[in-house]
Amino acid sequence: MPQTFDAIIVGAGAAGLFCAARAGQRGRQVALIDHAETIGEKIRISGGGRCNFTNLSVGPGNYVSQNPHFARSALSRYSSQDFINLVTKHRIAYHEREHGQLFCDDSAQRIIDMLLDECARGKVKIMHPVTIQSIERGDDFRVLTSAGELRALRLVMATGGLSIPATGATGFGYEIAKQFGVPVTPLRAGLVPLALDAPELERYGMLSGVSFDAISRCDDSAAHFHAATLLTHRGLSGPAILQISNYWQPGGNVYLDLLPNIDSEEWLARLRARRPALTSFAKALGEHVSQRLADAWVNAHAPAKAIAQWTRAELDSVAALLKAWPLKPSGTLGYKKAEVTLGGVDTRALSQQTMEARAVPGLHFIGELVDVTGWLGGYNFQWAWASAAACGDAL
Repeated sequence: MPQTFDAIIVGAGAAGLFCAARAGQRGRQVALIDHAETIGEKIRISGGGRCNFTNLSVGPGNYVSQNPHFARSALSRYSSQDFINLVTKHRIAYHEREHGQLFCDDSAQRIIDMLLDECARGKVKIMHPVTIQSIERGDDFRVLTSAGELRALRLVMATGGLSIPATGATGFGYEIAKQFGVPVTPLRAGLVPLALDAPELERYGMLSGVSFDAISRCDDSAAHFHAATLLTHRGLSGPAILQISNYWQPGGNVYLDLLPNIDSEEWLARLRARRPALTSFAKALGEHVSQRLADAWVNAHAPAKAIAQWTRAELDSVAALLKAWPLKPSGTLGYKKAEVTLGGVDTRALSQQTMEARAVPGLHFIGELVDVTGWLGGYNFQWAWASAAACGDAL
């Protein structure tokens, strides 16, 4: 005998849990199913175990999508302050870090417990570990699972993307979208370290572990990020690199400004004007980046003579390179190291107000499954909360 609900939500991550809680508290009978033994694993490991659950400043400009305006409606109707109010209501202590990022003082488990409490208030039936064998649609949605057949007029896919497969991430949500004719934009790893080719690794690989302040940019994008950059044994990482990876395209360059907020031409001119004993370019650059990096960079890019002997062309060349040091990544480190999945269910096929597929009444997609990807810093969690609220309130 099938179990009947008002809505079945597949995926008990951030978006699925919050959507179930919202719908349940509005009187809907909700089944939330997940294939994992432990639900909320991505929440648990996020933010170094402290969960960067939102950001104080959130807007559509903090997201990457083929339709950058799609997220505006959901984000405006459920703001970061709304989620902060919920966190405060549950007496979860939190603190602000740079750029408006909010983290739990204690463990990320507090956020999971909060979401489970909210689901309990809505009398949500959470079923896990439960595997899905098939999903069919007639007058309603019929979901055949390892726990029996479930039926509902509404089906919400909240299964997340392909990032961090160790947490149980799969492409199941994209498969269901395609099954019902809902288009999916190209997928790739996002917020991910970048790999460098052997020649550049040979030059800079010995600097693995060196971190420095920089502004990252890439070809054909106005996006830029001022944050820490980390050299690794495989290439580039750190917040500035993870951020720009959302905009980098294979075959293109990443450019690093090694002197943020400094005019490199004026800086070099001041160095030339010093007494000769004080004009070691490598030593001067080492005051702004690691000395090990400065030595390697100068060896690769600067004339092998005192600054006073540089020609105007050489000065201009070094000044330009300091502000836009080009590196050509060979690729990313893939979904295993990625924090999110870029691309997803095409927003043109969804309602901004309800996250419902226009061509398939009753079928909704929320969270990371959708082609809306946030910056590093709590933006992806805020999209999970906002898209879940839009959907949950509409069920």
